[in-house]
Amino acid sequence: MLGILVHGDNHFIVEGPTPPDREMARRLAWLWEVPQLGVEREPVEWRIVTKAFRENLEWAIVLPGDNPVTPAVRQLLDELAARGIDIEAGRAIVPAGALSSAPKRRLRRRRHRRKPNATR
Repeated sequence: MLGILVHGDNHFIVEGPTPPDREMARRLAWLWEVPQLGVEREPVEWRIVTKAFRENLEWAIVLPGDNPVTPAVRQLLDELAARGIDIEAGRAIVPAGALSSAPKRRLRRRRHRRKPNATR
């Protein structure tokens, strides 16, 4: 079973069952985000996968972080929701399709002012 664990602007493609609760999901994110040298990791039934097809993802958990979810991950979550996969986000489960209706921030383009032509 494959899933995606999103923490702010970071995400992990994970092999294993859906974490049973948010606390376990937080511990997994912390374990993988803050590696500690020389410390034995407790054995867990989850592992990070580096190659996977998005069609094989069966679960998704979004944990709040310091930064917003990246546009690429938001697109992937929208695709999962369109396939009918419930996405656990915040303290509630987001029904399929609800992410695509969420307002998205638009980036404002900076307009460069033309420098006055000195030869005129």
